[in-house]
Amino acid sequence: MKKRSNWQVWLGIGLVVLAAAIYTVQYLLFRNRSEDIVFYLFQDLAFVPIQVLLVTLVLQQLLSIKEKRAMMNKLNMVIGTFFSEIGNELLRYFPELVTVTDEMTKDLLVQMNWTARDFDEAIKRSRTFDFTIETKVPVLANMKTFLMERRGFMLSLLENQNLLEHESFTDQLWAIFHLTDELAHRSRLDDLPASDYMHINGDIKRVYLSLIMEWLAYLKHLKSDYPYLFSLALRLNPFDPLAKVEVR
Repeated sequence: MKKRSNWQVWLGIGLVVLAAAIYTVQYLLFRNRSEDIVFYLFQDLAFVPIQVLLVTLVLQQLLSIKEKRAMMNKLNMVIGTFFSEIGNELLRYFPELVTVTDEMTKDLLVQMNWTARDFDEAIKRSRTFDFTIETKVPVLANMKTFLMERRGFMLSLLENQNLLEHESFTDQLWAIFHLTDELAHRSRLDDLPASDYMHINGDIKRVYLSLIMEWLAYLKHLKSDYPYLFSLALRLNPFDPLAKVEVR
């Protein structure tokens, strides 16, 4: 810190000396009166606040964009880890619990030639997906076991302070945590009242609505920045019954 402060002090002294040298050269070359030099000096100083304002705004905006881009890259690494460990597997339960309509299939069967606009439109439409969760006790039991095994991993994700910058992803994690707790606190899932199944199905629907939107947004990022990862994601698409990891 001290070295940095000394560097700034010397830079300031150097700039002041340079300015004085330039005014001295101006005086020697043009023989301006001292009153004229003072006049132009104050005229230049009058524009300094405006110059500082413009430079500060521009630099601040550029730095903000750069920092946001770097932050999103870090967040997308975390999101990628989430989908590798939990998200993709959790999405595979979706077709078992929901009758996927043709309209939903159109938005979930991501294609290699999709553009950013295609992803944005799919995300927008996914917010209005209307589906009903079908109660299947064996699927709920498997989901319960899977989520409880991944609980520690999800807790580690919440320790990442950068996630506070990604509100929708954090909300998704809380929705999954809530579903995990709902299932974990029921020792048996095969003799629940209909109202309880309805409650759990509502929690599952909340999870999938947010999960699908985050999945589409993540694939959009991969398509833009990591085409090779995007190719793998398409070959592992949990909504595509014909998806094969092998390249054909």
